[in-house]
Amino acid sequence: MGVIKALDGNAAIAHGVMRSKVQLVAAYPITPQTPIVETISSLIDKKEYDATYITVESEHSALSAVIGAASTGVRTFTASASHGLALMHEVTGVASASRLPVVMAVVSRAIPGPMCLWCDHSDIMTQRDQGWIQLFAESPQEGLDFTMIAYRTSEDERVLTPTMVDIDGFYCSHLTEPVDVPTEDEAERFISEFRPVNAQLNTDMPYAIDNLSSPAIFTEIKRSQDLGMRAAAAVLDERFEEFDKIFGRKYARVMCDGVEDADTVIVCMGSMSGTVRHVVRQLRSESKKVGIARVVCFRPFPKTELAEALRGVKNVAVIDRVSAMGSFGPLYEEVLASMKMSGNNANAYSFVAGLGGRDIWEQTVENVFAKAEEMGARNAPCKEPIWIDLKEDEVLTNG
Repeated sequence: MGVIKALDGNAAIAHGVMRSKVQLVAAYPITPQTPIVETISSLIDKKEYDATYITVESEHSALSAVIGAASTGVRTFTASASHGLALMHEVTGVASASRLPVVMAVVSRAIPGPMCLWCDHSDIMTQRDQGWIQLFAESPQEGLDFTMIAYRTSEDERVLTPTMVDIDGFYCSHLTEPVDVPTEDEAERFISEFRPVNAQLNTDMPYAIDNLSSPAIFTEIKRSQDLGMRAAAAVLDERFEEFDKIFGRKYARVMCDGVEDADTVIVCMGSMSGTVRHVVRQLRSESKKVGIARVVCFRPFPKTELAEALRGVKNVAVIDRVSAMGSFGPLYEEVLASMKMSGNNANAYSFVAGLGGRDIWEQTVENVFAKAEEMGARNAPCKEPIWIDLKEDEVLTNG
């Protein structure tokens, strides 16, 4: 066991960065992620952590600096949220196409407008097809652990793909809990000094990255990225198992509770998972056959594992913490594709909840279960998302 500290999600990630022996951090402040980089800066200032910290003038510059450093063979980190992440969008694809094992913390906050400081997944979902592994932590402890696991996965020569570690703004970022921080010696058993296997500074072997590519090779470059992303699934499984053996904390790309005999299962991600699991256990104590399938790894999507978890279920309720205007939420679409692939014809319902920081509390979850079971009893189709926590009388149709 390491040292138990009272840390919020932001500080936990900062300690995960330190224990991962990151050599360079570049960042620009934005609520609610600023305390991550403030904590890192403080650890460096107090001589507890030896790393280079670059203060830049924007999020675009932060990721650009990290890309430049990573391309010389340096272990790097940055963090962002909301429109800061949107400003990075131009270069997130550069990091992934260049096969740089960068790790970024995303502290999810709604993309404006309207302007909002609070949590939903509209920021990170804009990046879902930019070629980054995406891990969703539920708690501060997972924020620390997933940061360490992210480096070991991204840097594997079978993968060489950057990773975003997501925590929910305020619900996790500012939630203080006891966190087991590995000692330096303990961390060394899992992650050691960075040894680059592709990009590194060598004046005898000059190379270019992100150069202009013609149609003759562009598709092949994207396919090579796709292969690295798909390889990440098995590597993540290996890292989760290795991490469990060292630290005694077990993770998986899909984490389930009560699905074995469930009639109705909620599929969700992030901090809401704790509330859903709490409600599942309460309802199961009342002999109700319900369960939760929590997606930890959104990219690469665990389609086979999720399909297996949902086998035999009658009703699947998917909660997206993002509005998909005119269509369905991204998590729902992935779940539906996984079910189709496995021949699962269970009823599947799309729910939208928790936008702009609205709390997903016990009653919200109970309402999701009740609605899915009521519709499932009628075999009603899901024609559009169900906005389960909507204040109907405050909705305007004409702006």
